[in-house]
Amino acid sequence: MLLALDIGNTNVTLGLVNGETVMASRRAATRPMSTPDELEILLDGLLRIDGASMADVTGISLASVVPALVAVASTIAERRGLSMLIAGPGNMPMPVRVQRPAEVGPDRLVNALAVARLYGTPAIVVDFGTATKFDCVSRDGAFIGGAIAPGMGLGIDALATRTARLPRIDLEEPEKAIGTDTVSAMQSGVVLGYRALTTGLLERIQIEMVRTEHVDVDDIQLVLTGGLSAVPWVRSLPGVDAIDPELTLKGLAILWALANGEPSVPGEEAGWAGSAAGSIHIISERDE
Repeated sequence: MLLALDIGNTNVTLGLVNGETVMASRRAATRPMSTPDELEILLDGLLRIDGASMADVTGISLASVVPALVAVASTIAERRGLSMLIAGPGNMPMPVRVQRPAEVGPDRLVNALAVARLYGTPAIVVDFGTATKFDCVSRDGAFIGGAIAPGMGLGIDALATRTARLPRIDLEEPEKAIGTDTVSAMQSGVVLGYRALTTGLLERIQIEMVRTEHVDVDDIQLVLTGGLSAVPWVRSLPGVDAIDPELTLKGLAILWALANGEPSVPGEEAGWAGSAAGSIHIISERDE
């Protein structure tokens, strides 16, 4: 079994992968100061929820935006005798056409790899996490950059912690933009405002990709992922082809398979570009 491990600023997300299938996925809060023992206990505990354990793991495919935890995960792999692949610009089987490839987050590159293999190109991935990332893949399968905005959760935290009287609120969409109390006014600003930010950036990015890739906007695959991709208002975004919360885990599995020369790689049967996703589809590991 392969352990696909995505360490973000807010959550550690793992998937146990057998062949092409994410058998189970779990997440827990990231603790940047974790020791190898603490992280190993966390990973083993998450796997045991689904009847597995670290003893079932034969390799680790890792994407991390927390540098300290890369070393911690490496220690775990070394003492268990496991092979580990650390995703980065140097081992991506795709061109990275940006000014400073080394500065691109590995999760963004893994998402780009996954969307190209599984959904087709050109493509845009919107990853709703601590930050909201818009990652673009060219028609010939290259990562060409994107945009990064503060995540919706950061906005709520900032309002609650940097003001004296504003409370923490749920991410519920209000019925109208003009709030008549504090909570509805905040929901309007955060949820409706964030949807406007998302659609506005997407429109600008799509216009630029239509021009540079010489395609119609309908030819650009739009895939959403990340911990907040399942909130109700996301499903109403225009032009979405798929919502795939496990896209990063699948990308880590694809990267591992390619790096190890495994005969069956997700998306291989359709070629590098894959195929169009068609109408919107919300995907989980059960769809594999």
